Amino acid sequence: MSGFDSNPFVQSVDVNPFQDASIAEATSGGLETRDEFNPFSGDGLGSSKTIPISAALSQPAVLQASVETNPKSVAAAGAASLAKQQEELEKKAAELQRKELDLQNLAAGRGLPLSERVNNWPPVPRICPIKPCFYQDFEEDIPEQYRKICIRMYYLWVFHCVTLFLNVWACLASFITDSGNGVDFGLSILWFFLFSPVAFICWYRPVYKAFRSDSSFSFFFFFFVFFFQVAVYIIQTVGIPNWGNSGWISSISMIRVSVAVAVVMMVVAGFFTVNAVLAVILLKMVHSKYRNTGASFTKAQTEFSQEVMANRSVQSATASAATSAAQGMFQRN
Repeated sequence: MSGFDSNPFVQSVDVNPFQDASIAEATSGGLETRDEFNPFSGDGLGSSKTIPISAALSQPAVLQASVETNPKSVAAAGAASLAKQQEELEKKAAELQRKELDLQNLAAGRGLPLSERVNNWPPVPRICPIKPCFYQDFEEDIPEQYRKICIRMYYLWVFHCVTLFLNVWACLASFITDSGNGVDFGLSILWFFLFSPVAFICWYRPVYKAFRSDSSFSFFFFFFVFFFQVAVYIIQTVGIPNWGNSGWISSISMIRVSVAVAVVMMVVAGFFTVNAVLAVILLKMVHSKYRNTGASFTKAQTEFSQEVMANRSVQSATASAATSAAQGMFQRN
């Protein structure tokens, strides 16, 4: 109640706030006390321990400077990127070209490109006016798994030519002994000069190309022609009179005229028999190899159409036919 008894109108005593004991003690410490004062300390005014800023701030705010895009720098970077891509493309193109040349050299044989290949078959002397017409190299052209069968086909063709040559001499001996066998002698000469190159071109070279380039069209062409060749071998082995072949029938019928000539003709008949047997065996072997190559009739049709369309003669004939048809349509209109 003493607070209510005091007179508010009595002049109050001036109070100096700096006369407080705690404030006087704080101000009387001097510079040393003020230097030790850490407003961030948790121990009070006299604490000398400080808290590191890295501990106080776990994730400091970082202000990233804004980068202004310069059109010139962007254009320079784009040009450098395009130049690098162009350089990579040129390297890839050069590598592809090198691989293509390597494949051409491998297909050409002896490391020569296709344009520089020199025909080496038949092996004729240089002084001969007739030059080689074909290129043949089993080691370079034919893969190893097909090389033996291809060489055997070549030897069959050589044996085929030798048999036809011996057939000419046997028919000549028959003609000398019996003048009525002149037809056989004339036809034997024709068969030798006709069937020797035809056999090389029509069934040996196709099988060579088939094994060299894995061509389905060459395989089918070989099978078609060689089937008729086997039939011809059988006919020659039989030896029908006046057909130009010293087969078994012709040689046996010659016994009553001349035994010596009959023996010679029987030898030739045996050669024809061996040709027929080898042809059948090799045909089966080629067919087994053909099944392992992955060739098919569809691939043969595709290869044939590509070769036909790539032929310049066919292209010129097609262009002339199309031109004639167009002119006829315009004339009608």
